[in-house]
Amino acid sequence: MKFTTAEIAKLLDGEVIGDASAALTGFAAAEHAQPGDLTFAETDDYFAAAEKSAATAVIAGKNSASADKIVIRVANPRIAFAKALAVFFPEPKFAAGIHPSAVIAASAQIDPTAHIGPHCTIGERVKLGANVVLQSGDFIGDDSVLGDETNLFPNVTIYARSQIGRRVRIHAGTVIGSDGFGYVFDTGFHRKVPQVGNIIIGDDVEFGSNVSVDRGALGSTIIGKGTKIDNLVHIAHNVEIGEHSILCGQVGIAGSAKLGNYCVLAGQVGIAGHLKIGNRVTIGSKAGVMHNVPDGETWLGMPAQPDKQAKRVVIAIQRLPDLLKKVAAWEKKLGGE
Repeated sequence: MKFTTAEIAKLLDGEVIGDASAALTGFAAAEHAQPGDLTFAETDDYFAAAEKSAATAVIAGKNSASADKIVIRVANPRIAFAKALAVFFPEPKFAAGIHPSAVIAASAQIDPTAHIGPHCTIGERVKLGANVVLQSGDFIGDDSVLGDETNLFPNVTIYARSQIGRRVRIHAGTVIGSDGFGYVFDTGFHRKVPQVGNIIIGDDVEFGSNVSVDRGALGSTIIGKGTKIDNLVHIAHNVEIGEHSILCGQVGIAGSAKLGNYCVLAGQVGIAGHLKIGNRVTIGSKAGVMHNVPDGETWLGMPAQPDKQAKRVVIAIQRLPDLLKKVAAWEKKLGGE
């Protein structure tokens, strides 16, 4: 695939400084770039490395200039980087059709543009929208709905009655709609509470691999549009996650917790059940949240607390060894044991 620097600049809403007709045939990091490659630099250090590289052109900020390289100036190099990668490395296209090994209920409604790969199973009254892709080995339970352009990677399981929006991407091994973890202790044993709710997933949500999302016990587990969920995340029954939030790897959210819009949960964060996390909240890595968090705050630590207080605690702990030495010296001076 070949583009001119002018064509790429137009796609990125950028400006070419240098030869606008130069051919670009690939995209690579500076240390691996070859002639014909485009690279990018969002800091001065990266730009210096890009200038020393074999790359033909560099995506960089508005004030960047080079005596040796063609520069495509853009407002935000990181955003331009994402757009350019999609141009040079487009996702594979899946032809419409149904593989002969697929098992499909007679009552299922499948748009003729959908792609159903090998060994997929589609239950009763399932509805698949336009350009839906089931790559291989996917299971879609009864009465589930998948919106247009949703893409299921291999071996995804969708339990019955799940409602999935448009352009949703679900990576391999993820399970949507499994039983919530609900039990009540009854005369010496744990009696299972039937989980009779479902899952509702908004448009443009993405799940990493091996994510587990439990359906509601009653009602729905809800994930708002634009939210992105990393690998190995667990979302329990009746959790509600707002729009455009980010959940990093190994996050766990207990039942009936509610997260607002534009939240960020860093790796291995745990959220206790029935809590309310406000809009635009950031929770630091490995934090254990045991209280409601107001809008716009950043919390850290175990147990989690507002970031300024958490940092004071960390500093105090770091000072403990010196403090203990001082206490021991005082005790010795005062004749203590």
